[in-house]
Amino acid sequence: MKGDLVRQSSDGTLTSPKRTFRPRHYLMCEPTFFDVRYSINPWMDPTRPTSTQRGISQWKALHDLLVSLGHTVDLVEPVAGLPDMVYAANAATVVDGRALVARFRHLERADESPAYLNWLQAHGWEPLQATHVNEGEGDFLCAGDVILAGTGFRSEPKSHDEAQEFFGKPVLGLTLTDERFYHLDTALAVLDEGEIMYNPRAFSPQSRGLLAERFPDAILADEADAGVFGLNAVSDGLHVILPEQAKRLPDQLRERGFEPIGVDTTELLKGGGSAKCCTLELRPVRSVRRG
Repeated sequence: MKGDLVRQSSDGTLTSPKRTFRPRHYLMCEPTFFDVRYSINPWMDPTRPTSTQRGISQWKALHDLLVSLGHTVDLVEPVAGLPDMVYAANAATVVDGRALVARFRHLERADESPAYLNWLQAHGWEPLQATHVNEGEGDFLCAGDVILAGTGFRSEPKSHDEAQEFFGKPVLGLTLTDERFYHLDTALAVLDEGEIMYNPRAFSPQSRGLLAERFPDAILADEADAGVFGLNAVSDGLHVILPEQAKRLPDQLRERGFEPIGVDTTELLKGGGSAKCCTLELRPVRSVRRG
């Protein structure tokens, strides 16, 4: 319950929990070839003007912010003809040094998989090409001891079993029902080990029940903030980077002790992505404590 997250001081006032910054390792791809030439989600409209230069500027601001906060950011070389390669989070899920590489549903993105697989292999990670349709961290989010996995529009339910076997971690399947939130990371963000924020309206009744049971203290986003991709956020346990157009979520995050940082990703949203879509977290092998 919320009382578990909000502490009461000796004078009776309520205080937010102290948050811990944890430096992360991310992989990003500069949107050198960013454009909207086709439509594979409701946000993409090829008739709407798109500025590659504005996309690069917004991406660079996000990149530089992550570096300034103390995170490690590696870059994969963009490939001509792959305008969606900027959404690096969709390329794989990386846990304990192992990477399950995406198998995209749409042909337009298929060639992104070998580009990312080759990079991961060349840089010391252990990649495996997924057998079933699986769109990486777009639909697979690590939340403490469980991986939350989305389905309904992109990743297949069978990919959940594949991920569970590959990573050796339990996978909790969640069904998305609103096509605007076609990936899990557009409807839910992991804030810390066992804390999330999400948009209940994006999920099936059964999935809403599962989330409410497992995360009773979750922050719930309103329709306005969800609609500007406010949940496509990046958290390091203290800082939460999210679209600056989200108005209510920053206050909700501050109440829980987080430090929200707004960024402008409106150009990148034309392709159906924001801060989280642009960052693939590279989780190293966990050290085992002895003694």
